Amino acid sequence: MRTKLSRPVLWTPRLRTPLLFVGMAALLIAVGVGQSWVVSLSILNLCLISAIMALGLNMQWGYAGLLNVGVMGFAALGGLAGVLISQSPVADAWSAGGAGLGIALAVVVAAALLIVLLRRFVRRKPLRTAGTAVVLVAGFFIARIFFDPAVDEIERIDSATTGYLGGAGLPIILSWIVGGLLAAGAAWLIGKVALGLRSDYFAIATLGIAEIVITVIKNEDWLSRGVKNVTGLDRPVPYEIDLQQSSWFLDLVHWLGADPITGSSIFVKLCYAVLFALVLIAIVWLAERALNSPWGRMMRAIRDNEDAAAAMGKDVTRRHMQIFVLGAAVTGIAGAMLTTLDGQFTPGSYQPLRFTFLVWVMVIVGGSGNNWGAVFGGFLVWFVWVEAEPAGFWLMDAITAGLPEDKPLRAHLLDSAAYMRLIVMGLILLLVMRFSPRGIIPERRGR
Repeated sequence: MRTKLSRPVLWTPRLRTPLLFVGMAALLIAVGVGQSWVVSLSILNLCLISAIMALGLNMQWGYAGLLNVGVMGFAALGGLAGVLISQSPVADAWSAGGAGLGIALAVVVAAALLIVLLRRFVRRKPLRTAGTAVVLVAGFFIARIFFDPAVDEIERIDSATTGYLGGAGLPIILSWIVGGLLAAGAAWLIGKVALGLRSDYFAIATLGIAEIVITVIKNEDWLSRGVKNVTGLDRPVPYEIDLQQSSWFLDLVHWLGADPITGSSIFVKLCYAVLFALVLIAIVWLAERALNSPWGRMMRAIRDNEDAAAAMGKDVTRRHMQIFVLGAAVTGIAGAMLTTLDGQFTPGSYQPLRFTFLVWVMVIVGGSGNNWGAVFGGFLVWFVWVEAEPAGFWLMDAITAGLPEDKPLRAHLLDSAAYMRLIVMGLILLLVMRFSPRGIIPERRGR
C-alpha cells in the first residue's frame, strides 16, 4: 500500500520562519568569523534598514496590490529629512533669502486656497476650469518673482561649505519621524492624482514622480546642497574617537582583550543595530496587528477582487490611499535611517530603477503579503547583494589559479567578479519563482 510522503518534522509552517532567521543569523556570524565583525555588523545594519523598506513596499503590494515603482523617491524624502532636522541653520542664508522664500511660499499657499474655493463654489465647469488655469499660471509667475532672486542669494553664501538654508539643529533621530511624515504627505498628493489609474499606468506614474522628486533634490541647492552633498550629519550614537578617549571604554576593551580602534567601531555599529532593531520590531508588531485585524482582511479582499469589494460597499479608492500613505511613511522612515547611518546625504546615490528593483526582489523572494517574509527577504537579498562580489572574486581566483598572472583571461574574469551579484540575484529570483512562487515565507491563507 502506497503512503503519502510527509514533510520533515522540523520543516513545518510554524517552525520554518524561525529556522530561516536562525540560518540568516548563522550567515552573519560566518561573515564575522571569516571576514570581520565590523563587516558583519555593517551588513546587519543595512539588512535591518532594507527589511523596513521591504515592509513598506509589502504593505502597498502585498496588502493591496498597488504596483509602486517609486520607492526611492520616498526614501530620498526620508533622507532629506535628516538634513532638514539635524543640520544647524545657516543664519546668513536666512538673512539673504529667507524673506523672499517666505513670500513665494505664501503666494503658492494663497493660489492653492483660491483654487480650492473656485472648485467648491463655482458651479459652471468651463468657468471653473478657466479660473483654475488662470490662478495656476498667475501664481506660478508671481511666486517665481520672489523665489528666483532669493535662491540666488542663498546659494551665493559660502557655496563651498554651505550655500543652503541648513536645518533645524535638532537631534537627527527626530528625522525618522519627520521623514515618514514627508513621505506620507508626498504619497497623499501622488495618490490624489494617480490612484485612479490602472495598475500599469500607476506604476509608470510612481516611477516618473520618484524621478521628479530626486531630480528636484539634486538641483535645488538651496534646499540640501544638491549634488554637492551634505556630510558630517549628526548621529544618535557615540563617535569612535570619543570612545577611544573614554576611560570606561578603554577598560572594557582591555578586559575583553580587544583593540580599542576595532572595538570602538564594533560598539558604534552595535548601537546602531539596537536602534534599528527596535524600530523594525515596532513596525512589524504594528503591521502584524493591522494585517490580522478586520481592516487587514478587508484590504486583502480589495486586493483579490476590487469589483466584489466595491459591490459590498467598500470605498476602494479611500482604502488604497490609506495603505499607499502608510507604506510610503514606512519607506520614508527607512530612508531617514539610511542617511543617519551613512552620516551624509548624497542625492546622486538614489537610483530609482536599480534600488527599487532590489526592494521588489526582497518582497517577492521573501513572500508577498507576509510581513515576516518581507523582513526575511530584506535580510537575505541585501546579504547576497553585498557578499556576492567578494564570493565571486574568490570563485574566479580559484578557477583561474592555474593560469599565469599576466594572462588576459585571468585578468578579465577577476575584473568581472563584481557582476556576480547580478547573476546571483537573478538566479535566486528564478529559483524562488520556480520552486516557491509565493515566496520563501508565503502568505498564510484562510484567515
